[in-house]
Amino acid sequence: MATHPGGLTVDTVAEVDTRPVVRVRELTRRFGGRTVLDGLDLEIRENEFVALLGRSGSGKSTLLRALAGLDPDVAGEGEIDVPANSSVIFQDARLLPWQRVLANVVLGSTGAAAFRRGAERLAEVGLAGRERAWPNQLSGGEQQRVALARALVSEPRLLLADEPFGALDALTRIRMHGLLRELCQRHRPAVLLVTHDVDEAIALADRVLVLDEGRITVDTAITLPTPREHRHPRFLAYRERLLAALGVDQPPTAAGVGPASASLGVGPASASLGVGPASASPDGRIATEEVSR
Repeated sequence: MATHPGGLTVDTVAEVDTRPVVRVRELTRRFGGRTVLDGLDLEIRENEFVALLGRSGSGKSTLLRALAGLDPDVAGEGEIDVPANSSVIFQDARLLPWQRVLANVVLGSTGAAAFRRGAERLAEVGLAGRERAWPNQLSGGEQQRVALARALVSEPRLLLADEPFGALDALTRIRMHGLLRELCQRHRPAVLLVTHDVDEAIALADRVLVLDEGRITVDTAITLPTPREHRHPRFLAYRERLLAALGVDQPPTAAGVGPASASLGVGPASASLGVGPASASPDGRIATEEVSR
């Protein structure tokens, strides 16, 4: 067990451990006089894909950085159990411009085996033959695919993704959704995806959480088969409930026809996360929901 400054304890879970991959208990984070995470509890099971929604400033990225161990100087308390083998992918690819693509994928590793695994991951993300390209020779979508290959090259038990598609255009985002889902099914990490996009959360996740005022207020299992059809009535029902939990009022829609977009704060016709109060229970309890089949 390791102790972060500020009183936070972090355990690394043994590879043979049968507990959830992630276990968080009574996690608190404070910045100045503001409490961002307030006694938060969370579990993520082996191979489970969890999406985390919340308005801007709700603490989504703060939670992800805590799980990644990227906030050693923060004030806070609580316990976090995470796998020793974890990876993080951010909104920007964060490639080293002076390293070629394959060297970026295997960053921190050496030897022929590491470069072979890196080349395999590049092939999986559709970039076979680009191993010796420079990052500035790639499009934004291609750079993010390199970042995804780098995140998976070590076969992590936990993949933390902080709005990894937020800077991509709509068509590239759709392609990346399918690629991420396919790779996660193949490599089987547990995933925590931070996003503002309700449709993205429903399309990808096994569970969708809503974070509000420092606590998880909604925990919804998504039971739709994959690939998921955005116009499916149950997809629309999930979207409506999650938007309501985020304080976003949606106008009535014609039967079987959803709103133009449920990308919160992204693109035209999107609903803003800053509108209206969240629909959390007054006592802060989690609302666990299941949409009827």
